[in-house]
Amino acid sequence: MSAALPILYSFRRCPYAMRGRMALKVAGIHLEHRETLLRDKPPSMLEASPKGTVPVVVLPDGAVIEESLDVMRWALSQQDPQNWLSPGSTMFDLIAENDGPFKHHLDRYKYPNRYDDVDAIAHRTAGRSFLETLDQRLSEQAQLFGDTISLADIAIFPFIRQFANHDRDWFDAQDLPNLQTWLAGHLESALFADIMVKHELWVDPAGPSGD
Repeated sequence: MSAALPILYSFRRCPYAMRGRMALKVAGIHLEHRETLLRDKPPSMLEASPKGTVPVVVLPDGAVIEESLDVMRWALSQQDPQNWLSPGSTMFDLIAENDGPFKHHLDRYKYPNRYDDVDAIAHRTAGRSFLETLDQRLSEQAQLFGDTISLADIAIFPFIRQFANHDRDWFDAQDLPNLQTWLAGHLESALFADIMVKHELWVDPAGPSGD
């Protein structure tokens, strides 16, 4: 593939990588997709971004973008055909609540064995308060910042998906009708289907950095 294209290191099921891929896709960024296994990261990815998390975008000039929100902002700075950036900086407080406190509870709800002295149900209950916040926002509008999709919807959606899927019967039984409708709409979107297409696993060519 052309060396002039940006390279994306991704992992299909990672919510951070999902939101990065959705922004790259809607912005029409042509790139080389390198699908990784998080338990067996390619040396070329670790050389570009030693912290070893996805997504990572390596630009043709060698610059590296290694945070998902930075990937989203970079992609949309190239082209924002659906005006995802239109709500402006007001979006980022809600995204920070998702990425901070809510993600803390999500991890301990989904993976309690990774932590000491964790009550998964207590963390589910704590996480539900954020779901209630979103449901309230969606009671009078189709998306989180109005009736059209914004960066905030795409940044938050993959984590709500992950929370819901851990116990879908429980989630579906909650009195969160607006959030449930919002989630279903994003899950059924053509954009989500496009970015969830499976890619063959990337393996570096011979050499420590894929050279």
